[in-house]
Amino acid sequence: MEVTAAVICNNLESLADPEAAMFAQRFFKTGAGQYGEHDIFRGIRVPVLRKLAVTLDNTPLPEVIQLLSSAYHEDRLLALLLLMRRFKHGKEHEQEQIYNLYLSQTHRINNWDLVDISAPHIVGRFLQNRNRAPLYRLVNSESLWERRIAIISTVHFIRQGEFADTIALSQILLQDKEELLHKATGWMLREVGKRDTPVLESFLLKHCRSMPRVMLRYAIERLPEERRQHYLKGHCI
Repeated sequence: MEVTAAVICNNLESLADPEAAMFAQRFFKTGAGQYGEHDIFRGIRVPVLRKLAVTLDNTPLPEVIQLLSSAYHEDRLLALLLLMRRFKHGKEHEQEQIYNLYLSQTHRINNWDLVDISAPHIVGRFLQNRNRAPLYRLVNSESLWERRIAIISTVHFIRQGEFADTIALSQILLQDKEELLHKATGWMLREVGKRDTPVLESFLLKHCRSMPRVMLRYAIERLPEERRQHYLKGHCI
């Protein structure tokens, strides 16, 4: 049978769990005015989707794009897993195609888990040896999700021992109004600190008083208690 988005969606529907879907609706803040408003769920766990993705490597790219346009959260997540696998195993021109496709579909990558699972493996990997200017366009976007893509993509650089873009983007996001960005930025700063504490502390010494409290708490989570209290009390330059 030809692998089409319709066939995949029928398969996903057979895996649906209404009780898990109701929990996900609450967990991912889908109420009126919340960040996940209008998102709907089938109630399928990520490990199940990852296992399914391995069997769907031959799905034509147009069908993957159609799957990414689904109203269901898990369908979009599966589409992103397929794009990640295709990117990982693709040649350079295929990787560029997927990168460009990804950035053209950010309105579909519209919840924090969709960003976090995919951005480092597509945007971060593609920009590893390229100009990082696209991240600075994204971080200044009006879209919460594009701003999150910008900072979360840098986890790929952090794993390579490169921290400059994480620090620069974090400084831009100090004034962001969204708590989801505060958490994401603090998380990335914490990842920097796990590999190079002086780089993290240099940032904290300059900005701990102006950092949103959630961002600060996430960033200092792995520091010794004495140093944590130092920054929580606002002992900066």
